[in-house]
Amino acid sequence: MAVTITPISNTSKKDLKKFILFNYNLYKGNKYAVPELYDDLMNTFMPSKNAAYDFCESQFFLAYKDDKLVGRVAAIINHKANDTWKKKTVRFGWIDFVDDIEVSKGLLDAVEKWGKEKGMEEVEGPLGFTDFDREGMLIMGFDQLGTMASYYNYPYYPEHMSKLGFEKAADWVEFKVFPGNGIPEKFQRICDLTKQRYNLRILTYSSKKKLKEERGKEIFDLMNEAYAPLFGYSALSEKQIDQYIKSYLGFLDLRLVPLVVNEKNELIGVGIVMPSLSKALQRAKGARNIFGYIPLAWSLYVKHAKNIDMLLIAVKPEYQGRGVNALIMSHLLPVYHKLGYEFAESNPELEVNNKVQSQWDYFPHENHKRRRAFVKPIE
Repeated sequence: MAVTITPISNTSKKDLKKFILFNYNLYKGNKYAVPELYDDLMNTFMPSKNAAYDFCESQFFLAYKDDKLVGRVAAIINHKANDTWKKKTVRFGWIDFVDDIEVSKGLLDAVEKWGKEKGMEEVEGPLGFTDFDREGMLIMGFDQLGTMASYYNYPYYPEHMSKLGFEKAADWVEFKVFPGNGIPEKFQRICDLTKQRYNLRILTYSSKKKLKEERGKEIFDLMNEAYAPLFGYSALSEKQIDQYIKSYLGFLDLRLVPLVVNEKNELIGVGIVMPSLSKALQRAKGARNIFGYIPLAWSLYVKHAKNIDMLLIAVKPEYQGRGVNALIMSHLLPVYHKLGYEFAESNPELEVNNKVQSQWDYFPHENHKRRRAFVKPIE
């Protein structure tokens, strides 16, 4: 039987439910895959809920074979990113398929066709609406547990991409970092010199409400500055920033959120870290009802995992390469030891971002995952 590709509406909860559940079913029982939360995905996909639709448009597709659902993909055009990078790119994201080249080809052909009709010249992904969505296809580390911020996929996915003529656009690497027994002497000297030379200090909050009110917008403005040169980045809008402040800052353990300020009390660096929720998300199975959130609440507030996810570090451009990352880590290390964490996951870092990766040289670490964005010209 031939593969049938069916476009679905991004305003139909019934259609989007099929789209979301396909991933849950394809990876059911997989001990490495970490499902995204059902409600978060629904809010991401629906224009009425996602501020990124102010500058993005999308089309979702489902693949059927023998009347059975066998694949899915989202086609996305981020007009702001295209304007920023002077490109005409249609992105593909949230792509999943059974091990059948006809299915993967059908899905990606549909993305290309839709993009071509919109005047696009290349197709690239996996990418989301913005860099705060999951991105990059796993090409190494298939035997490693995923994180809440990254895709897991079967090993046959990148094999299909190569067969279909896609090439490397960018790679991200991920590390396990082990804190050891204390702060390395050389590392501490760098921190002390950085504080003295630039008159910096670490600022922490004990009130989430106060953090949101006093620094919430400043944190995301800093991210816009720090991440501007990174692959495919498009600046967050004011509406998106408000959305992220409301949605995510309330879940943080503030002991793991150091801010770096200068003598004018201006934010020049921030680290956002949280206990790993990978196992809890697996038990939650998408948290499609109130009971599904119990494992998440337990992991956040009762008994946390033994490892942490370093979600992000952002440093103001003029302070990058001057030891601010080390300053953030030197604050976090004693907290890790006190709370009993055994290792940290760096989450995806662009392989060309040597400034970030060089900080792991002071600690035992291993590069355990690699993921890739693929690109192909539209003919």
